Amino acid sequence: MRITSAEQAVKIIKSGDRVFIHSAAAAPHQLVLAMTARADELRDVEIVHLHTEGPAPYAAREYAYSFRTNCLFVGANVREAVNEGVADYVPVFLSEVPSLFRKGIMPLDVALVQVSPPDRHGFCSLGISVDASRAAIQTAKHVIAQINPNMPRTHGDGLIHISNIDSAVVVDDPLPEIEPGEPGESELAIGRHVAELVEDGATLQMGIGAIPNAVLAALSNHKNLGIHTEMFSDGALPLIEKGVVNNENKRIHPGKVVSAFAMGTRRLYDYIDDNPQVVLLDVAYVNDTAVIRRNPKVTAINSAIEVDLTGQVGADSMGTRQYSGVGGQMDFVRGAALSEGGKPIIALPSSTSKGISRIVPYLRLGTGVVTTRAHVHYVVTEYGIAYLYGKNLRQRARALIDIAHPDHRAELEEKAWERFKRWPEFA
Repeated sequence: MRITSAEQAVKIIKSGDRVFIHSAAAAPHQLVLAMTARADELRDVEIVHLHTEGPAPYAAREYAYSFRTNCLFVGANVREAVNEGVADYVPVFLSEVPSLFRKGIMPLDVALVQVSPPDRHGFCSLGISVDASRAAIQTAKHVIAQINPNMPRTHGDGLIHISNIDSAVVVDDPLPEIEPGEPGESELAIGRHVAELVEDGATLQMGIGAIPNAVLAALSNHKNLGIHTEMFSDGALPLIEKGVVNNENKRIHPGKVVSAFAMGTRRLYDYIDDNPQVVLLDVAYVNDTAVIRRNPKVTAINSAIEVDLTGQVGADSMGTRQYSGVGGQMDFVRGAALSEGGKPIIALPSSTSKGISRIVPYLRLGTGVVTTRAHVHYVVTEYGIAYLYGKNLRQRARALIDIAHPDHRAELEEKAWERFKRWPEFA
């Protein structure tokens, strides 16, 4: 491993290369800035990544001839670039992103990552983001690492020996922190409804934000819960500290929290640092439905932008406007459905902040279906729980209208009549 400056390290990148950037809050910002500073020298460099925190200067229109961003998930820092046609988006299950690299579908020339300092055996850690980044460092022709003492050393699949790092830059930068979302009244109501569905001994999957935090806050009286999730965040820490989450009933990695990446505050990063009770593993494994289903009562809690009256879930786009990505929603929806006693749940407020219904007659033109109506079991809003599994289209519509915002139910019933031509289930 050669220790050098960021400017020197990124000189290995040449025109036409494909460059991977470490995921989420692990994105190596100094390397990113140094690469972007070479815009005048480079042409047609393809940048691939999942969600990344922090700036993404390479996605600016002014660098369009130098860099082309090919997102595997669309975060806020590249959203406008994608929707303006300056960047592209690849719809793909999170579980299958590593195979894009390993099978040579997207062969990588350079991987830019951020790691913990090496231990006495020469091993660094990918820290808070193992996800698809492990596959990237295993397959890239050249690995450039940003070594940061603020990066937690995590247990699991994230170890990389210094002999596998071609060049490195030493920094002392704070990691991006994401404060837990503060639940409002509707989120708290959703949390209570979802908590009703969570059984003692269940294995949980959920993300970050106001609704997941509201759900977790409502689980304090549960027992023997476990966590097997693609993303681990602060909301689970109080339940772990209270012993509500002990992972004892899990069949896969009993006694341990399993995740592919972590994103939250410094408190979270400090908790997982060298903590053998938390393992961060390759997302091809974590999100494999065959692995997920082996745990008991897998309860997968995912969100949506809108749900139509037949149960189709739009979660990554608003019409033709790309908002996020397919991610791991389908991996866990299917894995939970196949788990013994499992429950896949889609949770969303009944309306937007502007009062627009999120239970809709039809998905907006151009909206991608992330989770099909055949996969959906439970949909939850602040007005209750709709159980759709085994119901026909008219019965689904009835159940969904019942949990829509009262201001929109009459219009939804009218649209349901136009579509299904029969009243009994809407009487």
